[in-house]
Amino acid sequence: MVKFVFYLLFTVLALTGCPTARAQVFVAPVPEKDGPQVSEFYRVEVRPAGERAWQAVPVIRCDVNTRRVQQAAFAEWDMEGAVEVRIVRRNALGRHCPTVVRPSSRGIVPKVIDDSTVMLRLERPEFLSVEFGGDRLHNLHLLANPVLAERHTPSEPQSIDWQGVAAQDVFVRHPRLIYFGPGVHRPKDLPSAEIRIPSNCTVYLAPGAVVKARLIVDHAENVRIVGRGIVDHPLRGVEITHSRGVLVEGITFLNPAHYTVYGGESTDITVRGIKSFSSRPWSDGIDLMCCRRVRVERCFLRTSDDCIALYCHRWWFWGGAEDIEVRGCVLWPDVAHSVNIGSHGDDRNPEGETLRDVLIKDCDVLQGIDGHGLLAVNCGDNNHISNVRFDNIRCEGVSEARLFDLRVLFSPKYNRAPGCCVDSIFFSRITVDGASAARLTPSHVTDFDSLHSVRRYFLSDVNLGGRPFDPERDAVRLQGEKGE
Repeated sequence: MVKFVFYLLFTVLALTGCPTARAQVFVAPVPEKDGPQVSEFYRVEVRPAGERAWQAVPVIRCDVNTRRVQQAAFAEWDMEGAVEVRIVRRNALGRHCPTVVRPSSRGIVPKVIDDSTVMLRLERPEFLSVEFGGDRLHNLHLLANPVLAERHTPSEPQSIDWQGVAAQDVFVRHPRLIYFGPGVHRPKDLPSAEIRIPSNCTVYLAPGAVVKARLIVDHAENVRIVGRGIVDHPLRGVEITHSRGVLVEGITFLNPAHYTVYGGESTDITVRGIKSFSSRPWSDGIDLMCCRRVRVERCFLRTSDDCIALYCHRWWFWGGAEDIEVRGCVLWPDVAHSVNIGSHGDDRNPEGETLRDVLIKDCDVLQGIDGHGLLAVNCGDNNHISNVRFDNIRCEGVSEARLFDLRVLFSPKYNRAPGCCVDSIFFSRITVDGASAARLTPSHVTDFDSLHSVRRYFLSDVNLGGRPFDPERDAVRLQGEKGE
């Protein structure tokens, strides 16, 4: 009888149609005073697909390209279900100006309304670049997040509402929650503009919050930094040192002087859904030194230096690195590498350190310039590097870069000893678009000498503009080449 009732109910739902959830759009305000600068280049509106009323989305300036700083822009919102986006470029380039949406792997083709207006339909959250007339230095970034699942209020038990609170109160009260509400927040009485976060604490940046400070997790555990706010022009975005069990999720970072997320000798780190823009020298995305069990997922990094950098010993961190995954990210280095692995290590230890078990998977690389390797394993300072896998990587927008760069090297600028060896590097399902493939320079496989060398690398389904990668044609083997 129960089976019959279930079957009858299933049949009725199939015939009448099961009600679907209504599409939703959530837009956060931008502080009018002392907040990020609003861009005058674009107007952006969004609405649930099929509805008539448009909702304006604030468009914020983001500086890019450190060699000659340019003003790009981004618009950000949360969405559930399909949405339509209308974009007006106020300084339109003229008639028949082509507009492209990248990553091209998303297959989104804009509908041209007139010389200055296009529309898009998004079926799911995406991080995209909309480029009018091929302009990648003044483009519009669309940051369409999933709906924020976790929300907090300042009235929760053991919470601190940051508005008007001195930084030292965090340690006096040992809060469970540090709450940054809508508006601009500067730490009081801290000339270094830093906020130290204790163990067992959630830091919540509410939609519309702007924090002008770096967030430091040092010798702590079970820390969560989440929300939809902006960390604006910090020295560094989030520092995670000698810590474990740290989550950074959903935040947008504007122009850190150095790294967006900086990890040192820490374990069990998750970085998910963050967005970052930078235009300063050495302003990397996510840099990790001697870290283990790290997951980086669905991030958008447009940086003026390396997007992802993985090292062994550097500064105050020791012990090698292992078990690191980067998945589903958009990587856009205006300068340097999308991924750079292994440059730094413990040169004073004759045995060196080991960096191993790294997976870079299902990522889009949107830029490559100046002969840098898009996917680089540069082994210095007695390092041993093994079992690094690049899988399902899509590259476009390349200008005179190498697809990959495998080196055991000694760089007078960065090293005090050559690396030991590189072994078992795997490249599978790698594609480069046709225009970029024509501009690639040969990939490098470089040994320092016969004792310090690249031992094995493997290619499977690596495609350059429609043809298979040919190691004889598309790569060169070198020996004794010095690094920069």
